Amino acid sequence: MRRAITSGSALPAPAAPGPAGSVSPAPHRGGEPHGERPPHADPARGPGSARYGGEGPAHASRHGGEGPAHASRHGGEGPAHASRHARNAPWPYTRLDVAAARAAGHPPHPIRQFVLKTRSRCNLACTYCYVYEMADQGWRDQPVAMAPATTALAAQRIAEHAAAHDLPRVDLVLHGGEPLLTAPAALAAPVEAVRAALAAAAPRTRITATVQTNGTLITRGRLAALAAAGIRVGVSLDGGLPAHNTRRVDHAGHPGFGAAARGLRLLARHPDSYAGVLCVIDLDQDPVETYESLLAFAPPTVGLLLPLANWSAPPPPGPGRGPGGTPYADWLLAVFERWWHDGARRTRIRLFEEIIALLLGLPATTETLGLAPAATAVIETDGSIEQADSLKSAYEGAAATGMALDTHSFDQLLDHPGFAARQLGRDALAAGCRACELVEVCGGGHYPHRYRAGEGFRQPSVYCADLQVLIRHIATAVQHAAADRRRATAAHPPAAAS
Repeated sequence: MRRAITSGSALPAPAAPGPAGSVSPAPHRGGEPHGERPPHADPARGPGSARYGGEGPAHASRHGGEGPAHASRHGGEGPAHASRHARNAPWPYTRLDVAAARAAGHPPHPIRQFVLKTRSRCNLACTYCYVYEMADQGWRDQPVAMAPATTALAAQRIAEHAAAHDLPRVDLVLHGGEPLLTAPAALAAPVEAVRAALAAAAPRTRITATVQTNGTLITRGRLAALAAAGIRVGVSLDGGLPAHNTRRVDHAGHPGFGAAARGLRLLARHPDSYAGVLCVIDLDQDPVETYESLLAFAPPTVGLLLPLANWSAPPPPGPGRGPGGTPYADWLLAVFERWWHDGARRTRIRLFEEIIALLLGLPATTETLGLAPAATAVIETDGSIEQADSLKSAYEGAAATGMALDTHSFDQLLDHPGFAARQLGRDALAAGCRACELVEVCGGGHYPHRYRAGEGFRQPSVYCADLQVLIRHIATAVQHAAADRRRATAAHPPAAAS
């Protein structure tokens, strides 16, 4: 694609995206929770974090007491976990030889982002939430809140990993559930614990910190506590109007939008603390209206997220649409055209900026596009270590590793077959993806979007056709902009230096 942009040559026709399967579209939506740098991690490249949380449960019992921890978590990948993985996802769990991959030149890459599930319950009951409403129901076995001892052990393990790999920076994300259910005075405790552990074990490693929330519990007191600890705030919202947020309700079915809007308006008065807004694409809503309405909250960045779906649970096709077509590309391109041709850049849109950067040959900063290795670990409230919980949309236990802070290091996670597979780049992809000219930009699509029950994660993305249309359109826009710049420079060359 770099050649196509610089030469101005025509782009080839899209390759076939692969079989769509025969099951009916699933009614749920849901966004990607992890696997990207936090929104403040790289100002030169724009936002990073995908949907970090704030999506809530559908049953009031989720505010209840602690459930039992998974029996296998203290003993590595137990029989139940191994059997479930092998049955649901032969790739990678029965077909990837991690030792052979290492010998073939795929070294492990250290973890750089740590997601702390400080709360496992939520004050909202969003009907599409990936944590509570999709395939995995592991939240039921989790303590309501992360205990101080677990937080301290997490900090120790993170510092140990940073020291072992001489990491210049680690990114910390406070997540849930709804992390702002924590009292203001205790909100910053996990970040301060990690800072203290890093100061002792890896003093050259700096930390960036973000909290992702549904916005309903943002208050001046909470913002003050977070700002004092250098923790920025990202908010999940489905658009800037009440009609966009009908699925974001509390446990009594009352809309959550009013409280979230109040929180966002308050956050907008504190731009140094404002990380951005994450929005899952809803084909029922007008794309330009959704985008323009979010601008009313003055977000420094907007994350537009494809619903969490896969070949066994396809995304909704949209109102009045049958199978086929590229409705998600159409939706996104309506926003892109408004954003790209706006006279002033009113916000950054991570998805578009990331595609442009990858087209220009810059390194990826996300796991949803490009071929960068996975670098995110999740720590649940009970101290279990999991993969990115966007995998919870695939099958029960899909994110589980059988590892825990008290028995395993993060270096051990690197050799878990599920995690190692997401660090293989092109070699983890389906044959058609490996041969596609867009592979360095698309990267095969977001890993959970490749899932097919009984086969695993070595298919093209369920959004393959949409991604091809989106990437090619943006590539053409960049080509035209570059050509316009060349013509303008030729017509008005810079004055020669005297």
